Amino acid sequence: MKDKIDMAADIPQSILANKDLIPSQQTWSWYNIFAFWMSDVHSAGGYIFAGTLFSLGLAGWQVFISLIAGILIILVLANIIGVPSQKFAIPFPVISRMTYGVFGSNIPALIRGIIAIVWYGIQTYLASAALMVVVLYEFPSLISYHESSYFGLSPLGWGCFLVMWLLQTALFLCRMEAIRRFMDWAGPIVYLAMLGLMVLIVGRAGWENISFTLSETEMSVSQTAWTMLLGAALVVSYFAGPTLNFGDFSRYAKTISDMKKGNFWGLPVNFLFFSLISVVTISGTRAVFGELIVDPIAVMGRLDNKAAVLLLGLTMLVATVGVNIVANFVSAAFDKIHLLAQRRHAGLNCLRTDSALEFVQFSGGYSPHGRSSGCTDWAGVRHFDRRLLPC
Repeated sequence: MKDKIDMAADIPQSILANKDLIPSQQTWSWYNIFAFWMSDVHSAGGYIFAGTLFSLGLAGWQVFISLIAGILIILVLANIIGVPSQKFAIPFPVISRMTYGVFGSNIPALIRGIIAIVWYGIQTYLASAALMVVVLYEFPSLISYHESSYFGLSPLGWGCFLVMWLLQTALFLCRMEAIRRFMDWAGPIVYLAMLGLMVLIVGRAGWENISFTLSETEMSVSQTAWTMLLGAALVVSYFAGPTLNFGDFSRYAKTISDMKKGNFWGLPVNFLFFSLISVVTISGTRAVFGELIVDPIAVMGRLDNKAAVLLLGLTMLVATVGVNIVANFVSAAFDKIHLLAQRRHAGLNCLRTDSALEFVQFSGGYSPHGRSSGCTDWAGVRHFDRRLLPC
């Protein structure tokens, strides 16, 4: 691979290649891949998703079977999708040339990029909501700026949204090494904060009030089997986007072994443990607050501990930025860079497009729900022309 990287360093900028598309240096260990998956799982959306699965009417052990089945499917897909990018150290749009051709590969790349842009706005909004809770908790006099609404958000809401957009922009304009370091420490910090929240809720509720079944619905055997299948399918759907994007990150892994080890710890082990934390915390909210609360931001707003609110608020910010990196920004940037290979500021253009679409989302009340997926490029291709690759 070193010879390939040295050769790629001499490739001039062209319509087919630039420094972001040619083979990259492969310096990521298994922990960096593990941190990639932590960044995707550890978010407000991941917390709510895990809690929702336990509300399907299944017993706790049945939910865990569904979780294991779904996440093992994702593990297999991630191990398949990550291989070509790791082998050639190139991102998804370039790998797509094997199937769709040099210019045809822009079609799947743009479809993926558009979906990522929409989700980028949604995740940034979730982060701004956490920031707004912290701001109002610390400065309650600012509530007057939250009473009116302009284009879908209050003045305070737009201010928090702009702050989060600028902070993320500053991080995203850094090189990939800075993003890797952010993911390395973001995941463990979120773990510590979520464990702290769980201990706080369990301490107030009492362990006897904790249940791994959040619904009292009774179902027949056939209904139970169908719901378990649905639960596994939901897991696959939830991880479809990051799994499709995985090649954009596996390209940096040192070896296939490092990639697979990171996938194992980051997917089944990490996801099941985080789901356990989520359901214990959500279950305890009924005894503490008198109702079941699945949104961690709503739980944060109910706490009377100022230090806990500040810590959790900052944690939600970190978690949301992390999932925006792995699921929405990096891959969308590669997609647009692939389309605009000769443009020096394709990444910045990506951010500008994100901003415009985010404004349309909020002013129009648009809130899409869904992710794209695909994994046939490597598994289904037996022969390809290496001249299509920029190396």
